Amino acid sequence: MKQQTEKGLVYYQFESLLPAKHGIFTRKGGVSQAPWASLNMGGNVGDAPHAVRRNHDLMYEALQVNQERVCTVWQVHSADTVIAYQPVKGRRWLALADGLITDRTDTPLVMRYADCVPLLFLDPVQGVIGIAHAGWRGTVSGVGSRLVQTMIQAFNCKPSNIRAGIGPSIGPDHYQVGEEVVEAVQKHFGTTEGLIMRHPDDGTAYLNLWEANRLDLQRAGVEQIELIAISTYSNTDEFFSHRAEKGKTGRFGAVISL
Repeated sequence: MKQQTEKGLVYYQFESLLPAKHGIFTRKGGVSQAPWASLNMGGNVGDAPHAVRRNHDLMYEALQVNQERVCTVWQVHSADTVIAYQPVKGRRWLALADGLITDRTDTPLVMRYADCVPLLFLDPVQGVIGIAHAGWRGTVSGVGSRLVQTMIQAFNCKPSNIRAGIGPSIGPDHYQVGEEVVEAVQKHFGTTEGLIMRHPDDGTAYLNLWEANRLDLQRAGVEQIELIAISTYSNTDEFFSHRAEKGKTGRFGAVISL
């Protein structure tokens, strides 16, 4: 993990993914006012549209990627992955999905987060990148492993060549979930060991999104997995957290480009 600062913007990088331009940006260095202060990338959370646009400009400038070819999706907590070749004219997003891959150079892939897990991917052999948004629904539907399968099918990638990064999200100590989530974890993984923890006093369940996504990727054959174990819930000075801030907050951005 590397922390970088560029013109007041702070972002994290996975060392294993550094052959690709990428960054998971914090909430610092933008122009949005509270409660979206300050580098908010979410266009549907109540923030001023001009501030969100400026924040995007700043993010792309910090990484020196081509803003004219940015591709993104309308995130819907699914496990669907789409292939990006170029932006859709007259629309800011390609499709309703939570996974995005490309083999095109100079084509940044972008998503937004506020407790869900950013997943970034690179196959340096085939020259393919990917990004995913993994909340609990996407995680128990295998959004990460399904993205890997799409890389294999579309671009002949080998899982052993794929490098994956698991970014900051709500940590296992604070992600309390209901029994329906426990059942979904059991159904997808065949176990809850290491994934669900119970509070010693009242038995309530807590989900470890980091470990769940790591296991999902390992089962897909990915061997090179890097984790940034920073909890958004516990670090609202640095990241937006939907749960810690009771829904009134922004979205931090993640970008990857060949």
